[in-house]
Amino acid sequence: LPVSSTGHMILLDEFVQLKVSAAFYEMFQVVIQLGAILAVILLFFYKLNPFALRKTAAEKKRTWNLWFKVIAAIIPSGVVGVLLDDWMDAHLHNGLVVSIALIVYGIAFILVERRNNRGKYQKISGKDGPTVVFTREKKVENVFDITYKTAILIGCFQCLSLVPGTSRSGSTILGAILIGVSRSAGAEFSFFMAIPTMLGASAI
Repeated sequence: LPVSSTGHMILLDEFVQLKVSAAFYEMFQVVIQLGAILAVILLFFYKLNPFALRKTAAEKKRTWNLWFKVIAAIIPSGVVGVLLDDWMDAHLHNGLVVSIALIVYGIAFILVERRNNRGKYQKISGKDGPTVVFTREKKVENVFDITYKTAILIGCFQCLSLVPGTSRSGSTILGAILIGVSRSAGAEFSFFMAIPTMLGASAI
């Protein structure tokens, strides 16, 4: 579910105090999410592996391009995170901010999903006369079809997740849907963005 696991950890800390050092708790908040990231790597290993022997040269090139787009997408949040991380830790890491963020993004998901499912009626001319059909907005259905521009825009939405209680996957999936990417392709791209983001955070 695209809800903030870190936010829930912060809320838990408001009620259940773990008797550990601050450094250990910070590490715990990151490492506890590694299981999800390893699951993504396992599930999409072939799709993300540019060295797979069964892939053609064109498929390998397409996989490399996907990785370059993922790297481009995580740059905005990386830059903003470096600049504002200490300030956010000092001012936003509390139960009130997390609670507000969880509620706001829960409502946002409902509204965006409703908007995403809407379509419109169009009158199409045919040999038997005009016909009214219901059509939906055309979206990017394949993760490989995401452009660099779209990838960077999705990366900008990931900056929202720097606010505690804001799900990283939730903000990127919402952003992807809003700019014309299907939910499935947006979710996949969000998962792929999580690999370098979380591995980097775990290494630090």
